[in-house]
Amino acid sequence: MRARRAVVEMSAAGGRPPIIGLDFGTTNTVAARLAGDGAQLVSFAGPDAAETTVRSALSFHADPQESGRRILAGGSWAIEAYLEDPLETRLIQSFKTYAASPLFQETRVLGRRYVFEDLLSAYLLQVSAQADASLMGDGGLWIVGRPVSFAGARADDALALARYDAALRRLGANDIRYAYEPVAAAFFFARRLTKDATVLVGDFGGGTSDFSVMRFSRRAGRLHAQALGHAGVGLAGDAFDYRIIDNLVSPRLGKGSAYRAFGRTLPVPNRYYAAFARWEQLALLRSSRDMAEIRRLVRDALEPDRIKALVEIIENNHGYRLYQAVSRLKEDLSAANLARFTFDVGNVRFACDVDRDDFETWIAPELAAMDAAVSTALGRARLPADEIDRVFLTGGSSFTPAVRRLFTARFGEARVEGGAELVSIASGLALIGAEADLDIWTRPWTAAGGIDAA
Repeated sequence: MRARRAVVEMSAAGGRPPIIGLDFGTTNTVAARLAGDGAQLVSFAGPDAAETTVRSALSFHADPQESGRRILAGGSWAIEAYLEDPLETRLIQSFKTYAASPLFQETRVLGRRYVFEDLLSAYLLQVSAQADASLMGDGGLWIVGRPVSFAGARADDALALARYDAALRRLGANDIRYAYEPVAAAFFFARRLTKDATVLVGDFGGGTSDFSVMRFSRRAGRLHAQALGHAGVGLAGDAFDYRIIDNLVSPRLGKGSAYRAFGRTLPVPNRYYAAFARWEQLALLRSSRDMAEIRRLVRDALEPDRIKALVEIIENNHGYRLYQAVSRLKEDLSAANLARFTFDVGNVRFACDVDRDDFETWIAPELAAMDAAVSTALGRARLPADEIDRVFLTGGSSFTPAVRRLFTARFGEARVEGGAELVSIASGLALIGAEADLDIWTRPWTAAGGIDAA
């Protein structure tokens, strides 16, 4: 750590303080530093190899040697700890989806209360320790990404940014600004431009899909940018995963089946399957009141083997393995029209072929919501589709063929492109930090200054 600190101090002494771009995502987190006139990705130590994208996950394990002490791990190390001891490890993932929720007040882990700020600061502290250069407490400028629309039915943007701000300040960050994630991706993409252009950026994360229309021009050899319109919707890749679970997996675990009670035949409650919207919620279901009911259903179910499989997945913490299988299927369907879904863990075994057309039917509501958000962004920019010169798609779900077709159908294949899908936002955030007038890109969205409704 001493050597890492020396690197930071030399960087600050050699000119300006370090400028850090932080893309805290629902699924992955990426950080970048401004280096010269470009952005350099921060590398994090992982269980197998160094990585520039680190999982947005935090694990807690009770220390067997010291009562009351909790062993924390972040990123890929958190996943590794969970897989080594799933029954005794509490894994929290995708917690960005709770950032803007006023309904989320706290969670209890191993008997201790944690609010959102506790989770985020603990996570950032863990991954900072894995970074190839210190990220915390170095007096630099932080440009932090935020979605255009936070996830959640009653999302409170100001609450989310206040929580971000509190977590970062605990770790020594003082100069903190927030920029829209698709705007950051646009800054990254603009370095490719050889002439003036109006660009639509689509950023597809795990929990949100965001769109920005930007105008880039060069004057006196300097690139100038103007934001024309933004829109977003609180759903993306995680929603695609849930559609696969709901249509393909849950019926094999008893959803839609029935059981006998008091001489009547009743449907198995659908609420048992709501926890599959995010796999880490299954660990909470294991200790809930519903779990006792599910166990009793094995005796009364008309198809008891399906309920037995549901019980095993929940009780033995197979949720992560299940979502790994779902993620593989989604990736395979991006490359082929037919893919094999396989899940074989413990006594639970599923295997079937899945057609891409079926998958696209399942995610049709999400696709429609994304398409509507694009229309909103264009409307706010007061531009028709034919005045968009380039379209840049970033984020994991941009690989989904049905998502890409939303843009090729509207703008034409020649105008749509991608690249650096997982790291473009963090790099763009760092590049924004070099702008002469940061207020143009960050002031309306800082937690200290509130939200600019315009």
